[in-house]
Amino acid sequence: MARLLLFNKPLGVLSQFTDKGSPTTRATLSDFIATKGVYPAGRLDRDSEGLLLLTDDGRLQARIADPRFKLPKTYLVQVEGDPEEEALEPLRKGVRLNDGMTLPAEVARIDPPGLWERDPPIRVRKSIPDAWLKLTIREGRNRQVRRMTAAVGLPTLRLVRWSIGDWTVEGLAPGEVRETLA
Repeated sequence: MARLLLFNKPLGVLSQFTDKGSPTTRATLSDFIATKGVYPAGRLDRDSEGLLLLTDDGRLQARIADPRFKLPKTYLVQVEGDPEEEALEPLRKGVRLNDGMTLPAEVARIDPPGLWERDPPIRVRKSIPDAWLKLTIREGRNRQVRRMTAAVGLPTLRLVRWSIGDWTVEGLAPGEVRETLA
């Protein structure tokens, strides 16, 4: 049976076990995960937080990470601005990025979620409002969610991957790992 680990990746942690070539030491998965023989199924940027799945099964890893399988990935996104419903419509139709059109996303404005504190906290500007979105995509381009929100005039302040398929980060504190069934 395949091993599957759910990891709540903290801000600033690389989605790899080593940090080769960096002049400074940066946090990696090896600082949090002692399980041998597991590898990340996909990536999560250093400046993003939330769910990262790790497995010892190459086929499962491919099914999770490969965009051909279109596994939904849901993010909680704090954006700069106060978008009306019509401002979110381009995200629902697909956004043109420098590497082509995105697939349509599911997006809704939500109340601020009860997340853990972020260290360091986001930059707050009194003269510019912010809002939270729940955004689900079915592809995985580099920094895609950040580029999509920026393309519609809503720069991302905080990005938390909440779920991949049926797996969720709910109940996991930053840095915590839980093994589950694949």
